Formats: sequence, C-alpha cells, structure tokens
Amino acid sequence: MKEAYQILVSPHITDKTVKKNYDRLNDAYTYVFRVALKANKFEIKKVVESYFGVQVNTVNTLIVRGKVKRAQLRTKITTGKLPNWKKAYVKLKSGHKISEFEGM
Repeated sequence: MKEAYQILVSPHITDKTVKKNYDRLNDAYTYVFRVALKANKFEIKKVVESYFGVQVNTVNTLIVRGKVKRAQLRTKITTGKLPNWKKAYVKLKSGHKISEFEGM
C-alpha cells in the first residue's frame, strides 16, 4: 500500500466546501481532499480511515481540468496550461468527524 502522503495531497478548503461540510439530514460530515491522479476510491478510503481514525461511508472522485492561461511576453502572446488534478469528496458515517478540521 502507498503511504498517506502519496495519496492525500492536501485538504481542499474553500468557502463552499466548509459551508456544505455537515449534512443535517443524515448527521454526516463530508470532507474534500486533493488527491493523486492515479489514486482510486478504495485507496483513498483506506488512507482516510487509517490516518484519521474514522469510518468512511462513500468516496466520490472527479478530475478537475487545468485552466488555459495566456501570457504576454514583450512582443508575443503565449499560452500555457495548468496541470489537471483530482478531487475526492469523502463522506463519513454518521457520528464520525475529523477533529483536525474543527473550527474552520
């Protein structure tokens, strides 16, 4: 098995992810992580369960396509592309939450 730092790159904390963190209907928390492009759902679930000590209900993943950027260099305009990256929505079972993200 790969190490946790090879699969979980960083937590993806934005206003939207913090606002939709808690589902009142199911009493479940959802956390968003940036993960490695080659990581699959089973690896992500296993790493989150072992690293944070919680039980994961579901994992949904998506690949965010990199934006095309334009830059002007003196006389010519060049285009470049930011790299693609993978995002994982990790929904925990009811009654579980990650204490490291409390207070955000």
